[in-house]
Amino acid sequence: MRKFFGYPMGVIVAALAAALLSGCGYNDLQRQDEQIKSAWSEVLNQYQRRADLVPNLVNTVKGYAAQEERVLTEVTNARASVGSIKATPELINDPQAFAKFTAAQSQLQSALSRLLLVAENYPQLKSDQNFRDLQAQLEGTENRITVARNRYIKSVQEYNVTVRSFPTNLTAMLFKMDVKPNFSVENEKAISAPPTVDFSKPAPAPAPAPAPSGTGDAAKKGS
Repeated sequence: MRKFFGYPMGVIVAALAAALLSGCGYNDLQRQDEQIKSAWSEVLNQYQRRADLVPNLVNTVKGYAAQEERVLTEVTNARASVGSIKATPELINDPQAFAKFTAAQSQLQSALSRLLLVAENYPQLKSDQNFRDLQAQLEGTENRITVARNRYIKSVQEYNVTVRSFPTNLTAMLFKMDVKPNFSVENEKAISAPPTVDFSKPAPAPAPAPAPSGTGDAAKKGS
């Protein structure tokens, strides 16, 4: 085996390759990719926590407001839609699958907001201890989702900047490390916007103005 400075040529080549890869951002890309996976796992964990609350919440509301069948069905169907999507690690590398997943989560969040708005119309339901506990858990989960999503957004942003920057973009192309999908600004605003609650009665319509007297009648009286 040929040697260079007393070391086998294979060792020298491996050392040079490691140095080149490190200088071209390979290690940074790997580190950031692992951060994304960790952040995404936490997002999924909090989404699952929210989904697990849905059955008990629906059953509690149904006990007081069974007539709100449409809203209850929307929540149940939205949860089923979320559960039908397999949130594998590969999902964060597929923009279309990622968009489908986030759309389903947004639909569930909207359905739950409508369910809570309906509950405002039932004082007995609002005073039920089980419902209050579930509502508090749901609110806490929504906060955790926001935190987890923000961490994921920052991790993806850092990674995507590295993938697009020179010379690390050459390393990314070599190892087929593409940019990853992220939560859109529009989606983030929709998720974080609190629901609007307005139980005020609409103002009564103004009474119609009296019809003006006909000129023909006035002429007849004058004649």
